[in-house]
Amino acid sequence: MTTTNLAGRRALVTGGSRGIGAEIVRRLTADGAAVAFTYSASATYAEKLVAELSATGATVVAIQADAADAAQTAAAVDRAAAELGGLDVLVNNAGTATLAPIDEFTADQFDRMVAINIGGVFWATHSAIAHLGEGARIINIGSINADRVPGPGVSVYAMTKGAVSSFSRGLARELGPRGITVNNVQPGPINTDMNPDEGDFAESLKAIVPLGRYGRTSDISALVSFLAGPESGYITGANLNVDGGFTV
Repeated sequence: MTTTNLAGRRALVTGGSRGIGAEIVRRLTADGAAVAFTYSASATYAEKLVAELSATGATVVAIQADAADAAQTAAAVDRAAAELGGLDVLVNNAGTATLAPIDEFTADQFDRMVAINIGGVFWATHSAIAHLGEGARIINIGSINADRVPGPGVSVYAMTKGAVSSFSRGLARELGPRGITVNNVQPGPINTDMNPDEGDFAESLKAIVPLGRYGRTSDISALVSFLAGPESGYITGANLNVDGGFTV
């Protein structure tokens, strides 16, 4: 259902061409926001998303930027603000996952995951602050693995998402006096092309989710839209789990 609760809001979603990010872009535009999103290598997906949403009359802009690169990230934030005429909402969604035992991790794998999952969030936020005013929203997309790790091989990824959780709480303190809220959405198992809800791995996760199934990308985008809107103004510093009960 299309609403207008985000009419007049201008949002940037990092990593918005596929999966959860693309669904966030769809929901924010459906709810009335003008949206820019970044993508790294998925130009075809980005172009299709722009065409899809432009056909509905939405304002949507795709910007190529590698979330691991601080300079590209800063340039993308500034371009988004210029294209949209300002910025009210930042959704730090860009992320990557390398799952491997700690003694098999390479330096390149570690450095890139930290650069994207931690550095990307920091530099996008660092650059966006100049454009965000009273009533603005910063919404980070973390992971339930910050709170619970279901098995081996996830420790480094969990470390990066734990950093996002801590950063969100600290930033809420820092930016609260400016009227800017900061929240961290922590998805559990969500069905995407990179994390399908079928197969042995999926079945092992379903076994420990009380609802017995994966979530949908729309489960995440609905919460992000709420946090971006006018009714969430007294929610800040929260880690919000969307996980089917994964952590209970």
